[in-house]
Amino acid sequence: MKKNLTIDAKMKELWPATRVGCFQYRVKVEKKNEEMWKYLKKDIFKKTKDAIFDYGVNDIPNIKESRLAYKAFGKDPSRYRVSSEALIRRIGQGKGLYEVNTVVDVNNLISIESGFSVGSYDTANIEEDLVFRVGREGETYKGIGKEEIKIDCLPVLADEKGAIGSSTSDSERAMITESAAEVLTLIYSFSDNDDLEKALEYGKRYLETYAGAEEIESWIVE
Repeated sequence: MKKNLTIDAKMKELWPATRVGCFQYRVKVEKKNEEMWKYLKKDIFKKTKDAIFDYGVNDIPNIKESRLAYKAFGKDPSRYRVSSEALIRRIGQGKGLYEVNTVVDVNNLISIESGFSVGSYDTANIEEDLVFRVGREGETYKGIGKEEIKIDCLPVLADEKGAIGSSTSDSERAMITESAAEVLTLIYSFSDNDDLEKALEYGKRYLETYAGAEEIESWIVE
């Protein structure tokens, strides 16, 4: 069943341009797609390095707006980086990217190409109703491969059991493993442009081509 996502009114008040692009689909998660990594290394790494050269990381389109949104929510974007910025910095430093699995790798590909933070969640481990909101005082969760993360003032995805992820780093609760059969992939946009619509177009293509996603539903939450 399609998840029901809303954006919290307080978050819209602090940053009116907040929108979320959504994909929900069935998938068989594999370890790696060689073709995707060839494309990433041949085309996307070069484009990304050119963008860093042209703008500097902080001013790359959609990263710039995300950093400003973080400030509006009360979080220092240089200490808690939006995930797209962290990925692009790794490429700029020549560190490359971690290979995780086909869904997470495509998630990262969409993020690098668009400049938006992208998160993917196993639908079996999240409730039907979801809200994108600002993290509350004292709120934390165990990040993927990390200790407890302080998520107060961060843009946070939550259900009635609590926070699941953020545009900086997701929690372990709904992380994508090779046992996931249905996935919700979210593109977090803080930009007042049509780049989100474009990202949904090529994102769908990437999910089908490189992750074997089927029965993809896509929509935008305003």
